[in-house]
Amino acid sequence: MATADSLRFFLQVARSGRLNEAARVLGVDHTTVGRRITALEKSFGYRLFDRAPHGWRLTEAGARLLPRAEAVEAAVIAAFESHDAALGGLTGTVRIVAPDGFGAFVITPHLVDLRRRHPQLDVELVTATEHGSISARHFDVAVTLERPSPRYLRSSELASYDLRLYAADAYLATAAPLRDLRDLRAHTLISYVDALLDVAPLRFLSALPHEQHVAIQTNNITGHWLAARSGLGIVPLPTYIGDADSSLRVVLDDGFAVRRTYWLVVPRDLARLGRVTAVVEFLRDVVAADHYFTVPKRDRRDPETVVPRRRRSSER
Repeated sequence: MATADSLRFFLQVARSGRLNEAARVLGVDHTTVGRRITALEKSFGYRLFDRAPHGWRLTEAGARLLPRAEAVEAAVIAAFESHDAALGGLTGTVRIVAPDGFGAFVITPHLVDLRRRHPQLDVELVTATEHGSISARHFDVAVTLERPSPRYLRSSELASYDLRLYAADAYLATAAPLRDLRDLRAHTLISYVDALLDVAPLRFLSALPHEQHVAIQTNNITGHWLAARSGLGIVPLPTYIGDADSSLRVVLDDGFAVRRTYWLVVPRDLARLGRVTAVVEFLRDVVAADHYFTVPKRDRRDPETVVPRRRRSSER
């Protein structure tokens, strides 16, 4: 018979795809994990995983069980959370997944505010510009650049932001003149490693009217920012990074302007947990207070539907 504890083993293997990783999280050895999964499969009468050298993958039966197991997990977590809240404040750990720029330059400086609100809440902030962390469902709250599939996830628009081209005076002083976008061909451009980039909204160089050679490529936006500050070249940056740095100046402001949107994503089975709703509220407060973002106005008839809010003249 399946129990909440046996489903816990199932969930960890489903999320990690590897016995060793699941064992590490659960604090047991991998043989124990394998034995518990085998026993669970016998109790159901069918296989939950396809075993392969590169990892364990859910069968169709396992995929059907996954949302039900997550619902059981959420109920158990909620029971403990209610008990902890009654004793005073939110406790436990919440994992936030976000793109590099938003995580490092927006969330991190404001974590002190979240800590003041909920001093007993532990936070894991994972920053990455790729889909892996979302598809693996290893998060409690995520900020993404693309709206994910609605299956098992709730998503809503968090905020929109603008990208501009920036460079340091040290670079511009010796570089070729910049009159229009085509002049970029004579300049050192800094951007992501194209071969490793799987997030379509970050392929903003496609907005250029010509094919552009990118001489400096790194997979981290902090690297882009530091390279531009050093005088290495021209870099596309969100205005919340570029405008906030007095050592950088906007170039070709009238010729290059790209708008992108951040989406706020939570697993449906965790959406009502206190620590998740607390982080969602925190993130919405952060972007609402920052004039570099355009935040949506929520439609009260549908909590997952949003409409744009006009920016105040002071925010333009």
